[in-house]
Order: sequence, then structure tokens, then C-alpha cells
Amino acid sequence: MERAGAVKLQSERVKRIATAAVVGGGGVAGAGALFYGLVLGQALLARKTIPQVVSPPPRANGLYGTQFEGPPVRLVVLGDSSAAGYGALSPSETFAAAVAAGLAEQLRRPVWMRCLAVVGAESKGLPPQVEVALRQHPDVAVICIGGNDVTHRVRIPTAVRHLVRAVRVLREAGVEVVVGTCPDLGTIRPIQPPLRWLARRWSRQMATAQTIAVVEAGGRTVSLGDLLGELFYAEPDRMFSLDRFHPSGAGYLAAAQAVLPTVVAALTEPAPVAGAIAAPARALAAGEGVRALPQAAAEAAHRPGTEVSAAQVAGHDRGPAGRWAQLRRRVWHRLPQQADRTPDRATDRAADQATDRATGRAAEPADR
Repeated sequence: MERAGAVKLQSERVKRIATAAVVGGGGVAGAGALFYGLVLGQALLARKTIPQVVSPPPRANGLYGTQFEGPPVRLVVLGDSSAAGYGALSPSETFAAAVAAGLAEQLRRPVWMRCLAVVGAESKGLPPQVEVALRQHPDVAVICIGGNDVTHRVRIPTAVRHLVRAVRVLREAGVEVVVGTCPDLGTIRPIQPPLRWLARRWSRQMATAQTIAVVEAGGRTVSLGDLLGELFYAEPDRMFSLDRFHPSGAGYLAAAQAVLPTVVAALTEPAPVAGAIAAPARALAAGEGVRALPQAAAEAAHRPGTEVSAAQVAGHDRGPAGRWAQLRRRVWHRLPQQADRTPDRATDRAADQATDRATGRAAEPADR
């Protein structure tokens, strides 16, 4: 009962934040400003103990699943260092490579993948990435963003407005969009209690607001949250990269496993048809089902690995509490072994350099 009450309270609070993010205005209350100040101070102290990763993220662009026939599915990956694979030691260990290889295996088709994510990017950095992405004529885009917005004191409404614009532009071009929402910054070991607990709370509020806004804009979300928290605490040497801040290849693989089923669903499941009642592809498990979107978003933020997408009830998109949304916890697909996640390079160095200039990727600092 206590947990349910906390979810309901957060649902109402973030509904107001997300509404402000979509329509404009809104701000951070005094407690939020204090939180940001504390997190900034803690972050400055923590970063003194975090060694920098010298090399940039490995290049994972290319064609995956060359053993399959048919026209390639075109995938773009956008966002910050979590999407770029910062800290991974080889292309096959990056988040983007794992998603691309897994998608090829699940669809039994080749997948052409382009990673446009920029290390250190905030949500306001998405427009150049989206602009370059649209030139690739993608079928689906995966976005991971939000951590830098929290640590850099960006207001939630401001951050979410930038994300919404990116999702809308992609959807208007016919691109399916899956967003991995803000991770739980409380899992980062150099951030100590009590600031760790505050970081966790603010990360969840960012993730909840992102979910509401993204689903309203026509995309799907997967909550990452502290999905990897227990593993990171139990096996930090394996799950973290050398900087103890970014995930290792094992950490990126786990995140890709969570996102992949929703990417597959976005490409294979028909969208709801007005006036029809869509039957679920499988029986719903405990905790799944249709909710008002704010409630669904709050539940997802408290239960990592949860997908939220638009739904209909009796042919209606909206109910008394707003848009309907579907919660699902899809089965994590097994991903190919690392050796099978090495891309067949379909781009050359000149193309990579042109992309770097267009997105600002090469000039960004070593942040999330």
C-alpha cells in the first residue's frame, strides 16, 4: 500500500511537470533547486575520483546479420554516451552493436545501423543528431538520453521539450521511435548517500516525465532506471568500465537486452486502429495492462525494464485521466555472442568524419 501511494503521488507530480514540458513553462521548485545544487557539488567531488577514459567510443556502424536475406532494416541510435558505448573496448561491446545484432537475429533480416550518439550530449543536443539521422532514411530510431540533463542542472520541462521535438520530427517522417529513459544515477558508486538517494529520486522524475511526453508524441519507452543496479553493486569490476562511471560491454549488453524486445515490437506490431479493440499478442502478466498514461509512467519508473506505449480502450485514445497507455514487461531476447556482434563495415572513414562534424560528436567532453 505504501509503494502504491508513492507511485500515485509521483504520478500526479510528474504529470504537472510533463504537461509543462509539452506546452511550455514550468520550473524547478525550491527543493528541486537545492537538490540540483547538492548533486552538482557531489558530482564535482565524485568526478575527481573518476579517471577519464582516453579513447573515444568504438565505431560500431555497419551491416549486421549478413547471413540473412532481404532488404536491410535501417536503424539509427541517438543520444548520449550510453547510446554511443563510451567505455566499451570494442565495437561488438557497444549498446548500438548489441541492439543491431539482436534485431537482425530476431527479424531474420540484415540490419544497417548508424550510431549518431554524442558523448556528453544533453537533450538539447538531439536536433543535429536527428537531422543527420533523417538523411539515412531509417525505419527505427533508438534514443537514450537524460543523464546529463540531471547532472548539468537542466530543468525537466526544458529537457523533455527537446526530446519531444526530436520524437515528433522522427515520427512525422514515418520513423518508429523507442526511447530508453533516464538511467538511475544512484547506481554510480562515487556518488554517496544521501545524495545518491536524491539522485535516484530526480532520475525517476526525469524518466517519468520523458515517458509521458514520448508516448504523447507517438513513441514508445523502456524504463532503464536501476535495471542494472544489483548487478553493478554485486560485480562492479565486470559491469563498469575502467572509469567506474560508464558501463562496460557487459553493462551495455544488459541494457540492449531490455530495449530490444520493444524495438522488435515497434517494427512488427500494428498500431492501434481507431474504433477497434486490439487483442494482446499474449496473455498479460501481473503488473501489465492498460493505465492512464501518468500512472503508467510512474509505475514504469519504479519498475525498470517496463515498456510503455499508446493504447485504446473501447476505441478511445483517452479516458477521464488522459491518454491510455499499455504497460508490458516483454521477455528479454537472447543476444548474439560477442563475435557475432562485429559489424560488416558499410561506411568509410570519410563518412564517419562528416557525421562527426554534423553532430558535433568529436568535440564533446567525456561525460555521460
